[in-house]
Amino acid sequence: MATPTTDNDTRRDDAGSSEPASSTGGGARPEDVFGAATPGDAGDAPVLNAFGGDWDDVAEEAAALHEERIVVNMGPQHPSTHGVLRLILELDGETVTEARAGIGYLHTGIEKNMEYRTWTQGVTFCTRMDYVMPLFNEAAFCMAVEKALGITDQIPERAQTIRVLMMELNRITSHLVCLATGGMEMGATTVMTVGFRERERILRIFEAVTGLRMNNAYIRPGGVAQDLPAGCIDQVRETIPLLRKGIGELESLLLENPILKGRTVDVGYLDLTGCIALGVTGPVLRSTGHPHDLRKTDPYCGYETYDFDVPVEDTCDAYGRLRIRIHEMHESLKIVEQAIERLDATPGPVMVADKKIAWPAQLAVGSDGQGNSLDHIRQIMGESMESLIHHFKLVTEGFRVPPGQAYAAIESPKGELGCHVVSDGGTRPYRAHFRDPSFNNLQATAAMSEGGAVADVIVAVASIDPVMGGVDR
Repeated sequence: MATPTTDNDTRRDDAGSSEPASSTGGGARPEDVFGAATPGDAGDAPVLNAFGGDWDDVAEEAAALHEERIVVNMGPQHPSTHGVLRLILELDGETVTEARAGIGYLHTGIEKNMEYRTWTQGVTFCTRMDYVMPLFNEAAFCMAVEKALGITDQIPERAQTIRVLMMELNRITSHLVCLATGGMEMGATTVMTVGFRERERILRIFEAVTGLRMNNAYIRPGGVAQDLPAGCIDQVRETIPLLRKGIGELESLLLENPILKGRTVDVGYLDLTGCIALGVTGPVLRSTGHPHDLRKTDPYCGYETYDFDVPVEDTCDAYGRLRIRIHEMHESLKIVEQAIERLDATPGPVMVADKKIAWPAQLAVGSDGQGNSLDHIRQIMGESMESLIHHFKLVTEGFRVPPGQAYAAIESPKGELGCHVVSDGGTRPYRAHFRDPSFNNLQATAAMSEGGAVADVIVAVASIDPVMGGVDR
């Protein structure tokens, strides 16, 4: 609070009356408390006296005056909103009285664009939705297409194992991004550097397998694009102990850190009733003590044959969600170890046997990037004209899916990720719609934030772990 005064703020005339001083002789307006001092005239310069006060006294004074509450826009360019999320916060002092989420700033029309591409080309679109967990987007879409085709049971075992391997590695990278960015938003920069260092180890594996670090388009209807390259299993086996050590460092930095616990315990509270009412899934739901995980309750890709636990907490707060994500990374490493042992023991195809569906991809890296290997092209062209025509039609037109619809759901790092596809019997989807967990979970922002401090909004949103590419699609 400040009260401006001047050393010579009034001038008394011969009659004893007072009038405002003016350097121009005409008299300054009464509301112009700073006057109009002549440059260089220090005597006429205003003097600003500032004095402090307790914040509670200031808030009580504002309430007594019945002043309007402050409305603050946080985002959509705020570094703590996990993308272009806009939060409209109504504040009473430092307390959030109302919170609303504004979305749509990253709308890419992915679902609509998929209607103009073949079923296989749709993978290239959907992998870019939640770009932190691209392999889960691909898996949900491909499983829905396979269900519509009626070939779910025909997917080779090796392809299913590779899918599990890649998804669990992707689960770890997603949780690492969540913990790293959430830690940095609370001022823990070391958490950021450690988290992204460990994520980089897995991205090298993704690059070796798919040719890309993100947006891989590796999982295809019928299987996967290609088998694991030579030496990949050894690379994964060597990376696992390094990841386990790095995750241990994050545990040491976070779990018993009194500053972090002070910022996260009882913050972003949402109980089981709230989760069920809002359709919230994933770590947010499991932090209420409910062990809902589709890998256990509705298994897919052979998850029922793997030995792993579903971590739960009963704190219903941001701290419990943090603990769950760390424990889930350890469980994912257990699944990865089981998957690579199976891959060593089960050679075989990685694409469905039906050549009317299987994309003929024998990829190799050439001078112009990654594409079909020259040997594979020579084989296709040398076999017969019919083989070449079939290859051309399958790549350009795609395969046909019988009329009908199908829904497939998987347990992504953020919760239930579902894909609903509708076919009219053509080579392109009539409709493809995704149930992205970030979209549903983001509804909980208001319930988690209202009644808390502004700084707690950052923690609550970080504990939801939304990615706006998946929200807006």
